[in-house]
Amino acid sequence: PMPSSVTVSSRRPILVVDDDARLAASLRRALAYEGYAVEVAADGPAALVAARDRPPDLVVLDGMLPGLDGIEVCRRLRDGSDVPILMLTARDGVSDRVAGLDAGADDYLAKPFAYDELLARVRALLRRREPAGRELLHCADLVMDVPAHEVRRDRRAVELTALQFDLLEQLLRHQRQVLARDRLLETVWGIESDATSNVVDVTIAGLRARLESGDEARLLHTIRGVGYVLREP
Repeated sequence: PMPSSVTVSSRRPILVVDDDARLAASLRRALAYEGYAVEVAADGPAALVAARDRPPDLVVLDGMLPGLDGIEVCRRLRDGSDVPILMLTARDGVSDRVAGLDAGADDYLAKPFAYDELLARVRALLRRREPAGRELLHCADLVMDVPAHEVRRDRRAVELTALQFDLLEQLLRHQRQVLARDRLLETVWGIESDATSNVVDVTIAGLRARLESGDEARLLHTIRGVGYVLREP
């Protein structure tokens, strides 16, 4: 069975530590848009408390914090924890990168940086934390363990047919994107557009019934005349 640890929250927690309020807010928005649960700490002591009380899956850490600097925060975080740490530095000097890596950082990124690159590094670091051969897809409290062929909403197991599973996997891999019926026919069924077929609509209806039980929030939405989209409430 899927470990209970992944069902507590499907939004992987990330701790952002930066004293620049504008940059911290921008990082929070960018990471939250990608589906992460983001907590912000403005200084080293607050970061250490947050990491202790609400252990994150990853830390984005500014190396130039006032007072307790980022290098020391990194050292203390690393003491007894293997949480991935992505260090941000205002200088692209070798000595700064070496200091961060020696303190236990897993990766570094020099300011100013492109958000696409930051998000790619975050994804790479989080992938390293997954058990070998494991791939989890998330949307709100919905979790799909792809190789195990298991789906849960919070702690409830969702029983799906093979076709429903394949359809949901496509929607999860492209969540927040509206997928047209023709595209789903091609990617899930492997057939070209068929204007007379309602197989997508029927399968979607069955999938939605399996995903929603009682008062669970709707995740799978119909965009009339366009297609379907999976997104958080």
